[in-house]
Amino acid sequence: MAARYDEHNHRNLQGGGARAAVFGVSDGLVTNVSLILGVAGAHPAPGVVRLSGLAGLVAGAFSMAAGEYVSMRTQRELFQRELELERQAISGTPKEEAEELKAIYEERGIDPVLAKSLVKEVMGNPELALETHAREELGIDPTRLGNPVQAAVSSFLAFAIGAILPLAPWLITGGTTAIVSSIAVGAVAAVSVGWIVGMLTGRSRLRSAVRQFVVSGVAASVTFGVGHLVGVVNH
Repeated sequence: MAARYDEHNHRNLQGGGARAAVFGVSDGLVTNVSLILGVAGAHPAPGVVRLSGLAGLVAGAFSMAAGEYVSMRTQRELFQRELELERQAISGTPKEEAEELKAIYEERGIDPVLAKSLVKEVMGNPELALETHAREELGIDPTRLGNPVQAAVSSFLAFAIGAILPLAPWLITGGTTAIVSSIAVGAVAAVSVGWIVGMLTGRSRLRSAVRQFVVSGVAASVTFGVGHLVGVVNH
């Protein structure tokens, strides 16, 4: 039977885009369905709920994008600093760095003679030496430090997509119909997001879907209850 190499292809998630997109949709959905139902629980005019949902969408999307950009930018700069220090070490003390790399290979079970040969080959190429030392010593892939802009854009769009779903019914109608519709849309979206997360992680899709549904449901129920109590008190 021919080997199925396609089963072993891996997605590149280190750029940050895929991770930010998944979390963005989930956060947008949970945040805005909770906000919308929390405000709706107080029984204000439909326009108030629409404004709150829209404000939550815009503010949340920009907040997620800014946070993702700053976080990944900082991480990238920290990695670049470590790489520069490693580059200086390789240039300034090549023998010590070679011995260090040789020791790492030997600790992994490579024959000392072969390890010495490998290190000699690696250290003969400055860029290869930096990449190898970065991987072996720091656990960093110099070619995949993450893309802050990609992560920020993905996060913004994903949050907006997640947030617009429970808001959509309020753009058409209001009152009890909109509340029920938001709950239904939010429930379907939560299950769908959980299912996709299960596919991406290779875990149980059903379990991921149920988990996402429960988390979203609890958050929405609590905020709706608080909104309802506030509405009762004010009336």
